[in-house]
Parts: sequence; C-alpha cells; structure tokens
Amino acid sequence: MDSKRAWIVWGTGVFAYLIAVTQRTSFGIAGLEATERFNATAAALSAFTVIQLLVYAVLQIPVGVLVDRFGPRLMIASGAALMTIGQIQLAAATSVPGGVVGRVLVGAGDAMTFISVIRLIPAWFPSRRVPVLTQLTGQLGQLGQLISIAPFAVALTVWGWSPAFLSLAALGLLACILSVALLRNVPESDAEPPVLASFRETAGDLAKAWKQPGTRLGMWSHFATQFSGNVFVLTWGYPFLVSGEGLPPAEASLLLSLFVVVGLVCGPWLGTWVGRHPMRRSTMVLAVTSVITAAWLAVILHSGPSPLWLLVVLVLALALGGPASMIGFDFARTFNPSHRIGTATGIVNIGGFCAALVTMYVVGLILDLLHNSGFSGGDLYSLDSFRIALSFQFVVFAIGIGAVISVRREVRRRMAMTGEAVLSWRVVFTDSRRRRTQYKTELREERQQRRSKDDVG
Repeated sequence: MDSKRAWIVWGTGVFAYLIAVTQRTSFGIAGLEATERFNATAAALSAFTVIQLLVYAVLQIPVGVLVDRFGPRLMIASGAALMTIGQIQLAAATSVPGGVVGRVLVGAGDAMTFISVIRLIPAWFPSRRVPVLTQLTGQLGQLGQLISIAPFAVALTVWGWSPAFLSLAALGLLACILSVALLRNVPESDAEPPVLASFRETAGDLAKAWKQPGTRLGMWSHFATQFSGNVFVLTWGYPFLVSGEGLPPAEASLLLSLFVVVGLVCGPWLGTWVGRHPMRRSTMVLAVTSVITAAWLAVILHSGPSPLWLLVVLVLALALGGPASMIGFDFARTFNPSHRIGTATGIVNIGGFCAALVTMYVVGLILDLLHNSGFSGGDLYSLDSFRIALSFQFVVFAIGIGAVISVRREVRRRMAMTGEAVLSWRVVFTDSRRRRTQYKTELREERQQRRSKDDVG
C-alpha cells in the first residue's frame, strides 16, 4: 500500500474517471447544435441528459454490488468500452431516438466508473489518506469538463458533429486500454481468489447498507449539494448564461471553466477538514447547501440580467457543491464494513443524480410550457422564463436540507447509544475557551516563577 504502484493504479483510475466526465458533460456544450441537428424542443433536449442520468442513477446500486463482487478493474474497463460505443452511436445519429440510444450507452458506462475508482482507494492507501484522495479523485475527474468546454467545443465548431464525437470515442478507447493494462484490484501481496457471494448474501448486504442511517445520511448529503451544479454544467448552465443572461459564448465557457478550477482548489482543503473534523461533516453539508441556495436566490431575484460579478459568485457557490458532495462517500466508508463499501457508495451516488435528472426535466418542461403560452414574447430561452423554471430548484433544496437534518438526528441518536455522542457547538466552543484560558493561566504562572527565580539570583 501507498507504493509507487499504488499511485500508478490511482492515477489510471483518475484518468478513466476524467474521460468519463468528459463523455458525460460533452452534450451540455453541444446543446444548441443538438437542437438544430435533431430539431428538438427544450423538453426533448433535456430528455437526452435526463435519460442518460436516469440510466446512471438506476445502475448505481447494481454497479456497487458488482464492484464488490468482481472488482474495480473489470468494471472500469467495461465502462470505458460502453462509452466508446455510445459516442460512436451519437456521432452517427440524425434523430432524437438515435441520439438517445447513444446517451444511454454513455450513461451506462459512466455509471461503472466513479464507484469503481473510489473502491480502489482504500485497497491501495492507508485510511489517513482516503478522505483527501477521495476529494482529489472527484475534483481531478472534473477536469474532464474542461476538455468538453475547450477542445471539444472547438472541435465541434471546426470539424462538425460526427468528427467531434468520434474524437471522444477515441478517448474512451484509450481509457479502456490503459485500465486493462495498468489497473489491479488490490496489491499483489493481498491478492486472493475472489469469493463470490450468493444472491441471498448480496441482497442481505444491500439491505444492511440501506438500513445503516449513515449510508442514508451520505445519500441525502449528496442529494442536497451536488444536483444544482450538475443541472448547471450538464444542461441548462450554458443556455442560461448565453441566451438568458446575454453573455458572449467565450465568457460563458470561462465561467464553466471556473466551476472546475474552484472545485479542484477547494477539494483537497475540504478533504483535510473532513479528516480532522469527522463529527462536523453534516454541518459542512448544510452550510454549503445554504450558500448555493442563497446564490441562486440572489441571481433569480435580480432585476434584469445579473452583473458578471454576481454570476461569478453563483458559479463559485455551485463549485463548492462538488467537493461537498464527496462527504457523502466518506459517510458510506466510515459507517459500513469494507466488503459493503461499493454497495453503500452506489446508494450514496444515487442521491445527487436523481435530484439532478428530475430538476433537468422539470426545468425543460416549464420552459416549453412558458414558450407555448406566449410568455416573454414566445422566446424559449428568455431570462424571465429561465427565472421561473430554475426556481424549481428551491423545492429540491428544501427536500435535501430537511432530509439531512432528519437522518442526522437518527445517526446521532444511534451514536449516543454506543457512547459516541456528538458534542454541540456551544460545548465545543466553551471547552475550547476553557482550555485556552487554562493554558494562558499556566503560562502566566510559569513566567512569574521565572521572574521570581531571576530576582532571587
């Protein structure tokens, strides 16, 4: 563990996840071109991403079980192969059904990747490194969005639809080859023939993982923090910034790039904070969710197009949601035994993506309804229409915050029964102040003793 080979395995897994994120987010950049290519309405356009994320979410628990059963290497390589086939299909598609088939394959392959990479970390690294490496995995993988925003966007403009998506297929094939060649499930010294559990045992592990309130706390934490950023980056962010707020495409792309950079910078810090304050993880989740909610409220209530600085604040807040959502996977790891981590991680990962796909579809549906009713002069992507449609997020935020608070109470109640009570902030602050006062008193007495000795001398 923690060897040069471990870093190679982790780096290969991160690269595979980075490519998966590139495949996942590429359609958000191609949204306006897809509208023309497929002659699609807003609801049909959102259906591409909604169906992709629906496949992703539905497969999370089965994939988690399969990762525990067969290991990450097979799942990561298979996921990359599926995404390659999906992008080839999308490159050739000329109708909505054909495009949807391609995105379904991409969603299925994407579903196999992140959970499997997360499963590699505790097998190859000591527990003290796991929170930070989990954050780094998530945030380095998000660099795949930059490939979508810059090189892919340029390829789409210069080469056209089919060559651009074939280039993404080539990246998927590269990830598949590297995964087969370099990944290993465990260090060679720990390698043992896999013991496949029966279906009854597998179902039992799934039920136990769900009954563990720490797993559900992780799921709702992921639900509350991650969905809004996904909605913004995967589907509606670019049209909202360009058509709604009136930003030039270059500025909109720069803001989406800022989303990735901020997450990359904040991720390691948040991972270190979680490692030092494990009893305050849910508090951080609630704090980040409140910041995101406040930022959206300020943008939606602003009269007229929002100033650039306010849109930057919105992107900064949304970017915090990515690292904060990784706290959910830390709940899964610490509240479940090692043989159930994949299954528990799959349950957690459902949260944010289910919330995102529902929000994406409802936003598209509201935009179409407003357009058909002649609202804002019949402009499909008007700023007023976006304000009304994106306000649906506040309903989802309320559900997420309420669920986190409710499940956290159950977790703390169970911890108290085992003698692991969580101290309140008031008790922590009072105790910290008492210890500081005691230290200052002892330091003062020590100085007085030194002065007394010097006077005697």
